[in-house]
Amino acid sequence: MFPVISSRCLWWGRLNGQHFQHVHIGVGDRAELSRAFTQRDVVAFSELTGDVNPLHLNEDFAKHTKFGKTIVHGVLINGLISALLGTKMPGPGCVFLSQEINFPAPLYVGEVVLASAEVKRLKRFVAVIAVSCFVRESEKTVMEGWVKVMVPEDPKS
Repeated sequence: MFPVISSRCLWWGRLNGQHFQHVHIGVGDRAELSRAFTQRDVVAFSELTGDVNPLHLNEDFAKHTKFGKTIVHGVLINGLISALLGTKMPGPGCVFLSQEINFPAPLYVGEVVLASAEVKRLKRFVAVIAVSCFVRESEKTVMEGWVKVMVPEDPKS
């Protein structure tokens, strides 16, 4: 298989020209996903990962921190980006290669967070995507950064 990159999309084709696949991803493409995490989500994540930091689970502990109450795990927030990239854009079959993320503000249980992604660069089978998670109600960014993903290859190859 060989990649052909246009200004808006990535194509695959066999050298013998028998078939092509058009992957709907291009520089400037955007996708979004929103969700509010519940305390049950935070507890389930803690049980699955073993991250039982009381900052996420114990209101009495958390009220004495600079956050004033429990906060959602940053990696759980980052999971929204994984869901967004794996289901919407680029979609099924994409694989995280690397990421650089920051958490400038906390996300509290019950706040609706909007995860956004925008393709900034596309080179061969790798897309560089700017990502962020934003809480509209309080106008705060709770996560931002960059992700590199491998765009899925033609499953027939």
